Amino acid sequence: MSKLGNLGARLHRGEVSYDFIGHRKLWYGISILITITAILGLAVRGLNMGIDFQGGAVFTTPKNTHVSVSQAEDSAEAASGHQAVVQKLGDGSLRIQIAGMDTQQSDAIKEDLAKDFKLDSESIAADLVGPSWGDQIANKAWQGLAIFMILVVIYLAIAFEWRMAIAALVALIHDITITVGIYALVGFEVTPGTVIGLLTILGYSLYDTVVVFDSLKEQTKDLTKQTRFTYSEVANRSINGTLVRSINTTVVALLPVAGLLFIGGGVLGAGTLNDISLSLFVGLAAGAYSSIFIATPLVADLKEREPQMKALRKRVLAKRAQAAADEELAESRGDFGGEPEEATPAVVGPRDQSGPRSRRRPSGKRR
Repeated sequence: MSKLGNLGARLHRGEVSYDFIGHRKLWYGISILITITAILGLAVRGLNMGIDFQGGAVFTTPKNTHVSVSQAEDSAEAASGHQAVVQKLGDGSLRIQIAGMDTQQSDAIKEDLAKDFKLDSESIAADLVGPSWGDQIANKAWQGLAIFMILVVIYLAIAFEWRMAIAALVALIHDITITVGIYALVGFEVTPGTVIGLLTILGYSLYDTVVVFDSLKEQTKDLTKQTRFTYSEVANRSINGTLVRSINTTVVALLPVAGLLFIGGGVLGAGTLNDISLSLFVGLAAGAYSSIFIATPLVADLKEREPQMKALRKRVLAKRAQAAADEELAESRGDFGGEPEEATPAVVGPRDQSGPRSRRRPSGKRR
């Protein structure tokens, strides 16, 4: 068995563990700090909304256009007066996006680009995207997100309990906020692919959270009938028992997404992959983090406020205090041995076991 597999087996059996629940204030602080940074980035820089949401024109040059991306950007911005987004496609053609263009403006820009690139204007394809279509996409995305959240809460409340539903909802909002904030800080373009990526990571984050919750539900059956563990301790065992599984799942999911983001988008220059790969990469990592460090500790906090769990904690702590006191007393007796009892003085001659002065019936016949 590999070292990681051996560690997973020991974590599942409870032989080794890390106190995730005990350090929950640290995880809450880290998450709050990251979330505030994401919100500030979103407020200061805003999202770089793609042409599908803003409306505008998209120009595509013929194959093997011998113009660099920087030259195309300068030409497009000079012709339109707006910021242009240029992507080099795999066949050597250029895809130029300029927001806020109408039909007349796009025709003039097309002519200017053909002159700069030394191409025939008819060889450049121009597509117009209206802003109303982008508004429809945005509205549908928000509607889908709201319906997804409502269904998640209902499902978790029925399958588990309402505290777990609240914790899962907080974790999902945490993942969305961080992902959107990263998009604002990095400046990647937000496209329909980004929306698809966001909805995908919500499903993954929910799956990872449900795995931990299912283990927690199984281990907390008839919890109040024992006095060995508190709810927080059982929750911590559930996290440790599924930790290696969560790590393996996250790593396997992140590897192909990292290939799309860093190799496909960064090395090969396939910029069309950046919109969905970044949302998947950040969202998968945030989802794994939130299910371990946010959702389960939050459930433990909510459950520990119940009267039954408060009473259970008191009984557990009282039993442990009594056991510690008994052990300390036993150790104290073992160290000092107490006061030695007085040795019984030696008596010459046989005695009865009843005492040193008891008479012994003489043997033989009576006289």
